[in-house]
Amino acid sequence: MEARLNPFTSPVLGKVFKHLIAAGKAVTDDVLPYTTQELVRLRVSQINGCGACLDMHFKEAVHAGEDPVRLNLVAVWREATVFTDAERAALELAEEGTRLADAAGGVSEEVWANAAKHYDEDQLAALVGVISIINAFNRGNVMIRQPAGGYEVGMYSH
Repeated sequence: MEARLNPFTSPVLGKVFKHLIAAGKAVTDDVLPYTTQELVRLRVSQINGCGACLDMHFKEAVHAGEDPVRLNLVAVWREATVFTDAERAALELAEEGTRLADAAGGVSEEVWANAAKHYDEDQLAALVGVISIINAFNRGNVMIRQPAGGYEVGMYSH
């Protein structure tokens, strides 16, 4: 499979992706745990069907020491016993924030209040940022049919 457009050689799409990467750097581990960020990125990418992002974020999380079993269970987080209440709240917020068209009114008050029980205002802002940015990457990668499987840890960190 080959991508319809190459984001690394396209001056326009390359610039867009560079700005998204820069925006993503605003969320640091001291604001929101890296594990939580990667769990959210995986869940959103699963919902959006973005193989390239699933490939990347699974490999980056494993490289950072995350348990592959937990990563494998992100799709069924409601039934899995390996996630904290805070992680569950983040995953629920990620799902509602991604499936905006599925529910009138977007993210429910209940889901937001549950997340707010576990995260302070800066962390909530970071979650909104992570969810928004990974949704943008997913949509771009799905539209251009960016292939999955060839990502190597740290590949885009230059």
